[in-house]
Amino acid sequence: MSNYPFTLVSCFLLVSASANAAQPTASHAELVEARKIWDAAPHNAFTDLVRAHGKWFCTFREGQAHVSTEASIRIISSVDGGKWAPAAVIHKAGYDLRDPKITTAPDGRLMLVGGATVREGTKPATENQSFVCFSEDGRRWSSPEWAGPTNYWLWRVTWHKKWAYGVAYDVAAPTRDAKRYKTTLLLSEDGASFVPLISNFYNISGPTEATLRWGKNETAYCLQRRDGKESNTALLGSANAPYTDWDWKDLGSFFGGPNFLQLPDGRWVAVGRLVQDKKAKTVVCELDVNKGALVPLLTLPSGGDCSYPGLAWDGGLLWISYYSSHEGKTSIYLAKVRFD
Repeated sequence: MSNYPFTLVSCFLLVSASANAAQPTASHAELVEARKIWDAAPHNAFTDLVRAHGKWFCTFREGQAHVSTEASIRIISSVDGGKWAPAAVIHKAGYDLRDPKITTAPDGRLMLVGGATVREGTKPATENQSFVCFSEDGRRWSSPEWAGPTNYWLWRVTWHKKWAYGVAYDVAAPTRDAKRYKTTLLLSEDGASFVPLISNFYNISGPTEATLRWGKNETAYCLQRRDGKESNTALLGSANAPYTDWDWKDLGSFFGGPNFLQLPDGRWVAVGRLVQDKKAKTVVCELDVNKGALVPLLTLPSGGDCSYPGLAWDGGLLWISYYSSHEGKTSIYLAKVRFD
């Protein structure tokens, strides 16, 4: 698969310089490189990224459109992030496989979690189930096996101290149609069998996609998208062990496909879909976990149907996989961002 380099862009945004020992404030973010790395299917979307076993692995959905009767999960790999090659395809007849997330389990295996829906054409799904697969090398994967409760979408799994945590949101027809989703915080020891840690995790104004991360001080954070009719602003949740009592802060902006991580110097960076001048963009933001503030730093080359980033820190740079339709066709992109 050939690569499509972008013109290099440098962009920065000055933000407040107020001192905060627990969370330094970013001065600027610079786009070092952004390039298209895949566009083979009619619709290529919903990415994630990990470096494991000496390689980069990027996963995403391949389908006929944003929703379709059937769709597959593609995994591509690269040694240096420059040249990418097909590694594997995961398919299940009769299912639209969606939103794959890839991570490394404590035993070194690669783990992939995603959603499987049954639908007629582009109609709303009549059946929803989450699935997991495992691989030793990123090329040979186990068959998809169901994970979590039926009609709950386990959107991303995060491993912490040999336990897998994930937030699943209710996608049954009544709650979906009324945009009154609710979430469950799930826990697993093996990454396959999940049990509720908190059955009623959050249920105000349509919580959906969520990512969990742990800070250096063992505090857990949850970046939570909302799609409710009352409010659709994102939330930041935080909790200390045993992670059963959570505090929530409203971030004041819609944030789709939310992902975030902590940089080596303690700063937190979040990437997702923001609406800027009434247009959807994939945006790199500073996330102040103390104040509950989301500050845009850098807009990636993107637009239209876009976002759903995978994040990894390597070589002093933030590596970001994402998808976008700003060049006419939904394609997979890889960006590298430097922070001062």
